[in-house]
Amino acid sequence: MKRVGLIGAGYVSQFHIKALQRLPDVEIVGVCDLDLARAQATGCRAFGSTKELYAAGVDFVHILTPPASHAALTIEALQHGCHVLVEKPLATSVEDCDRIAAAAGDKIVCVNHSLLRDPFVMQALDLVRNGAVGDILSVDYFRSSDYPPYLGGPLPPQYRDGGYPFRDLGVHALYLMQSFLGNIEDVQGQFRSAGKLSADPNIRYDEWRALVRCTKGTGQIQLSWNVKPIQNQLFIQGTKGTIRADLFSMFVTCRKNTPFPKAIERVLNARGEGKGICRQVRRNVVKFLRGQLMSYHGLQMFIADFYANPRAIVSLTDARQVVDWTERVARPADEAKRQPLPKLTAPVLVTGAGGFIGRQLLKRLLEQHDRVRVFVRRALPADPRVEVVVGDLGDPEVVERAVAGTEIIYHVGAAMRGSREDFERGTVVGTKNILDAMRRHRVKKLVYVSSLSVLHAAAAKPGVKMKEDWPVEPRASERGAYTQTKLAAEKLVRESGLPAVIVRPGQVFGPGTSAVTGAVAQQVGKRKVILGNGQLVLPLVYVDDVVDAILLAAKKETGLWHVVDTGVQITQEQLAPGAMKLPYPLVYVLAWTAELLLKRRAPLTRYRLKSALAPIAFDCGAAEKELGWKPRVGVVEGLKRERSII
Repeated sequence: MKRVGLIGAGYVSQFHIKALQRLPDVEIVGVCDLDLARAQATGCRAFGSTKELYAAGVDFVHILTPPASHAALTIEALQHGCHVLVEKPLATSVEDCDRIAAAAGDKIVCVNHSLLRDPFVMQALDLVRNGAVGDILSVDYFRSSDYPPYLGGPLPPQYRDGGYPFRDLGVHALYLMQSFLGNIEDVQGQFRSAGKLSADPNIRYDEWRALVRCTKGTGQIQLSWNVKPIQNQLFIQGTKGTIRADLFSMFVTCRKNTPFPKAIERVLNARGEGKGICRQVRRNVVKFLRGQLMSYHGLQMFIADFYANPRAIVSLTDARQVVDWTERVARPADEAKRQPLPKLTAPVLVTGAGGFIGRQLLKRLLEQHDRVRVFVRRALPADPRVEVVVGDLGDPEVVERAVAGTEIIYHVGAAMRGSREDFERGTVVGTKNILDAMRRHRVKKLVYVSSLSVLHAAAAKPGVKMKEDWPVEPRASERGAYTQTKLAAEKLVRESGLPAVIVRPGQVFGPGTSAVTGAVAQQVGKRKVILGNGQLVLPLVYVDDVVDAILLAAKKETGLWHVVDTGVQITQEQLAPGAMKLPYPLVYVLAWTAELLLKRRAPLTRYRLKSALAPIAFDCGAAEKELGWKPRVGVVEGLKRERSII
């Protein structure tokens, strides 16, 4: 029996464990991770240190930690007399690769270049070796990806290091080039951010291109964390044909040069390729359902081959070459991200300054202060009066930097879209990080911008106006992630014991944001659809008036205020004339049906519908009396400014 230990209990560990569990001559001794709970979650025996793992007795070790730790952990395993299988890349420098080679002695060190055992890559390699497309001239690799949800806390390596994305996926691309085109002679890489198009702003450089020159031809690599749907495709061009391998859709096709006229040849190749794709996809889906094809199939087959005949499937020389070229592309991105941070001196901080309310608030604050500090997810246009801190509210380290030295914080930042994890991190964890940093730096005041969605809307009754003492939502999880997390964040603020005031604005509109939102009418195809009879009165407020209330609230020690323009009543039908109306009974039946079919995933539930269409009216007398707030612009004038229809 081969006794195996795993170091690292991250995402990829589950596939290593599954592969090892299928091998009859392998025993998993346990999993080691600095986070013992994460190691325990694998279902294997858990170790909190490598010392404990080696004391348990292991012959083979899998290194499944971030790349920067690979060399030290590999050498440690070799010193304990173990053979080692390392997740790609082998290391993050050629010097570390040489240290590993020197320490190996008679022990096996193999790096997991898993796509070499992917069935579709292997099929493409067989076609090339059999001369199906003649002599190879070039290879193109297209790959897009995303990362697991970031839940907050210390930044994971994909966000921390500028070059990590290329270290993560560029390695696969380079060893594939190596396999098809021979030794790599040169790599010219480029990286950039997609900016406003970025699907994940925490990745500093999410678009990568590389031109690879090898002994037998040239290769091109395109990596993206924004292209959708996610793709993983390989194109091999030769003198007699081309091969397309789609690793996600599970097919390989081959177009060949023929003696027929080109027009006929194109038709024949297209017809043959289409039939081949349909046939292969159907067959491979069945194989996947039967377990004959698996998630991360190449990785699991690589491990099986490694233990079937223990040897270095990938030589240290080949692994070193891939590391060398990977680092030549990745390190400039590391250096670009490590630019010196400017000194921060502004006493005022605005979180979420890139958002709708935050932008307008920043403009007003710049009229009152020489300098204002902002916390944003994406960089803002340069302005010498604005100190910009770019980061994620879930990251306590960058929040600490943003808060240090400030006297007042306008906390507007929160998640407005995305997954539940995005809402939890951006709203709840972000608010907790702000409060924790406030305590450490003894910030004098927090102005928190909450939402009227935290109120128990379903309890509303005609003729009864909601004041600040109205009960909060008792079934927040049924109202959706936005309500749930805004309520949780507001609770943190109210229970913090810190000097804080809270403003709950209504449905805010203004420059760049229409008053006709989903709360007014849903866009279905080319038509707008109103849920109900269209007579629901909307809690509208113009953004300039909200900013007025925020600035007035900042002068108070404590307090909570609703901010709605109650001087005018605008209905759904007035804002969306001509929209189709769905009667309440019909919408109720649709919501009930969705609940039955989709359960928790239902986008519309009966309770959410009841809350959305409740006859809500607000009493903003407290804001008028305690803050001296009245709408300066007002809804009517605001709608005229934004050219909305009444």
